[in-house]
Amino acid sequence: MESLNLPTFGYKVKDVNGKPYIFDIIRKKFVSLTPEEWVRQHFIHLLISHYNYPRSLFAIETGMRYNSLAKRTDIMILSNTGSPFLLVECKAPFVAVGEATFAQISRYNFTLQPTYLAVTNGLNHYCFQAIGGQIHYLDDFPLYREHLI
Repeated sequence: MESLNLPTFGYKVKDVNGKPYIFDIIRKKFVSLTPEEWVRQHFIHLLISHYNYPRSLFAIETGMRYNSLAKRTDIMILSNTGSPFLLVECKAPFVAVGEATFAQISRYNFTLQPTYLAVTNGLNHYCFQAIGGQIHYLDDFPLYREHLI
């Protein structure tokens, strides 16, 4: 897998019928190791080890509806009350983070209304807050603070 602009972590990979699988510490199972999954796993570990988010607040690939379409969120951090706090859209490293990615997470924002949104392809990362139709880009991702969530 490609080297990313994210900290490395001690991952577990196994071969299943000639295909690589990586262990997901949130879903507690091995999942197919695609380029997007490689980014997702790195980002999960970043949020846990560098931003102190507890594993219990993660929701991975949860279903949602946008209009009549079924969609899946890549990473969602829930607040202590169960509402969306941080929504992260992951792309493969070869997929540019651009207008289409921002449009996708904006649609998710419309439905879920998390406090923070982020997009990453493992090489470039963006975090922002949407308040009253205004986008406020942040220099870093929010740290977990129990009293704020």
